[in-house]
Amino acid sequence: MPTWLQTAGLLVASNIFMTFAWYGHLRDLRDRPVWIAILVSWGIAFFEYCLQVPANRIGSGQFELGQLKVMQEVITMIVFMVFAATYMRRPITMDLVYATLCLVAAAYFVFRGGSGDAASALPPVPPEAGP
Repeated sequence: MPTWLQTAGLLVASNIFMTFAWYGHLRDLRDRPVWIAILVSWGIAFFEYCLQVPANRIGSGQFELGQLKVMQEVITMIVFMVFAATYMRRPITMDLVYATLCLVAAAYFVFRGGSGDAASALPPVPPEAGP
C-alpha cells in the first residue's frame, strides 16, 4: 500500500476517535459529572494516539512536517462535518464548508512543490544587534 494512503487512512481513523473524544460527550454524557466525561474522552483518545502516532511516523518518510499537519487538519474538518451531521444531528453550515475549503487551499500551498526544501525556505532571522 502506498505511503500516502497508509498515512491518510490512519489519520482518518485517528480523527474519528479524536472527534468522538472531543465532542461525543456533549451528546452522550451531558447529564454525567464532568470527571466521567473526561475519563471516557481520555480513554477514547488513547486509541486516537495509537493510530495518529504511526500515521505521522509513516508519513514523515514521504511528507514534510507542514504537509502532515495540513493533511491532518483537512481530514479533521471532513471527519468533523460528517460527525456533526450524522452523530450530533447538526446542520453543515456554509461557513463550515468555506472554512474547510480554506484548509484545502492551505493544502494546495504546502503540496504544490518545493515545500520544505532549502530553496523555498524563508531566510533565517538574523540575531538582534546588541547595544
